[in-house]
Amino acid sequence: MFHKKMKTALLLSLALTSFGAFSAPSFAAGYTLNPEVKDATPALKQAAEIGVRTYNNPVMQNEANKDAILVLSFGTTYKDSRQKTIDRTVDAIKAAHPDQKVVVAFTSHIIVDRIKAKEGLTVPTPEQAMAQLKKEGYTRVAITSLDVIPGMEYAYDSAIFDLYKKDFKKMTLGTPLMYWMGQEDQRDDIAEFVKAFSTQFPKIGKKDAILVMAHGTPHPANAYYSVVQNRLDAADLGNVFIYSVEGWPHLDTVIPQLKAKGIENVILMPMMMVAGDHANNDMAGADDDSHKSILEKEGFKVTTYIHGLGENEAVRQMFVERADEAWQALEAQ
Repeated sequence: MFHKKMKTALLLSLALTSFGAFSAPSFAAGYTLNPEVKDATPALKQAAEIGVRTYNNPVMQNEANKDAILVLSFGTTYKDSRQKTIDRTVDAIKAAHPDQKVVVAFTSHIIVDRIKAKEGLTVPTPEQAMAQLKKEGYTRVAITSLDVIPGMEYAYDSAIFDLYKKDFKKMTLGTPLMYWMGQEDQRDDIAEFVKAFSTQFPKIGKKDAILVMAHGTPHPANAYYSVVQNRLDAADLGNVFIYSVEGWPHLDTVIPQLKAKGIENVILMPMMMVAGDHANNDMAGADDDSHKSILEKEGFKVTTYIHGLGENEAVRQMFVERADEAWQALEAQ
């Protein structure tokens, strides 16, 4: 495992500059209000919900425990990639929790509809999955995410938690792949991810570069990509650059850096859970506006690595660990 196990019992004192009112547990479950805070308002309590979130429903505490794990993923219509990435990751979560019900839901309603029309396969949306768990009598749910950063898709996961938590006795929401970045006494998910991700990197020379394609998001969490670049540089992996399809930095942000370094050979690979439309078409497609074509026009020799993060065993293990944290929070007294 790439990160150290966190002890759940020990609370470390932490003063946040912006609030001055929180303390942080060494377990990545999140923050709790400083005991010196008296008569905390609902807004202050909600502001302290950072990390793995937990809700205990006071009106259902006498209900018997019937537990489930809900795995939320954006999804993909690329069946082969879905099987190699999402399905394999879910199988690994199931193997780690063999006695628990594990349900998968896709946050992209468009993908859910297209899979149904194309394959005849019904994948529930998060809302449908919650309704079904409630109908089947489950009272405690641990939600875990297959998102890479806490962007718009993870905001959807958080909204599901907020909207459905009072329908159950207890609910937890785990963090995405990258969340903590070494602030104060927290672990560094980004450095951990870079170590895991780099297990798939080939050896490169001074005139070679690896371009890592992220998705990008209009959410402020797009800033995570700058931290990823920082950790890539710190890991001394050679010429490795991150860019995004729908965010910043762009491909045209990186091209001048490649030329300044005298790069001749470029390897393109996605930093996405699946190798779907973005990887096969935007990144590696034959059209003139694909990233591969653009780079070739700029004089670079380009090769592509079309595999999703879920195919990387080390990264997959990180997703299992995130699910474990959500589960541990559900089990915690």
